[in-house]
Amino acid sequence: MTRGRKPATPVDVLEPEIDQERFAEAMDAMRTDESTAQLVVSQHQAAVRAMALQVGYQLPADCTDPDIIQRDIAANMRRSVEACLEVGRGLAVLRQACEHGQFLARLEALGIETRVAQRFMQSAVKFSNASTSTHFAKAIGSPSKLFELLVLDDDQAEELTLTGQTGELKLDDIASMSVKELRAALREAREEEKAKAELLSEKNRLLDAERAKSRRLATIPPDEALAALRKEVAAVANDARGAIVGQLRAGLVALQNHHDERTDGDSVLWAAGVLGQLTKDIATLRDEFGIPDVSTADIPEWVQS
Repeated sequence: MTRGRKPATPVDVLEPEIDQERFAEAMDAMRTDESTAQLVVSQHQAAVRAMALQVGYQLPADCTDPDIIQRDIAANMRRSVEACLEVGRGLAVLRQACEHGQFLARLEALGIETRVAQRFMQSAVKFSNASTSTHFAKAIGSPSKLFELLVLDDDQAEELTLTGQTGELKLDDIASMSVKELRAALREAREEEKAKAELLSEKNRLLDAERAKSRRLATIPPDEALAALRKEVAAVANDARGAIVGQLRAGLVALQNHHDERTDGDSVLWAAGVLGQLTKDIATLRDEFGIPDVSTADIPEWVQS
């Protein structure tokens, strides 16, 4: 006898009940939301086109996408720098071509103020090497930055346009700066150049003084020249000694008081490094000139005088 499987009990599938009215309302709401969103987008695009029409701006490919508009503005700004340089070149040539007194009338006919024309021409002359450099125009980005760069001297301007850098200022950095940041960077660069110029001037002054002293000593008797040189060296040594026993000692006292009153520990090792450097410098002078160490001996009175 063959034993068969027990027939499965049929399962009743329950169809969910759909609230047709609520479903219809939800669909209508979705369609309404979509229509509203499309209406908002459409209104926004219309507003963008209206503004473009008002100011006379040609939308790139009639597109209202802000990313595309931004790229178009960046391109126009680069072209503006190139245009400024070209205007400046033209004005410089026009001024040369005009007879005396005619140039201002030409500027008036062009609708360009004298001060603005001067900045255009200064830019063209100062950055004449940038005429073929698209990288320069791209990095500068705007006429405002171009005019800020007029504070550079001719050597700095030429270095910037030819090499892309002058001092610590780089074209690539300028590209990411705002006009305010560029102005601050240029101010810092000017101060740095001024400090270098003052240092060079001081070195030249000291060199000239040394040359003048050498010429003067060569004209007086040897004994008098020797006495003058010893007097000068003694004066320098006295200044150094005064700084050590006066200012340096006062600084060490202030350090010690600071530790006694406000912090634990001390600055002994740090001070040892400072004094050690002075000791090393003096030892180097002894070795260079073959001078014996007589620091523990009694100093003759004639040396102290």
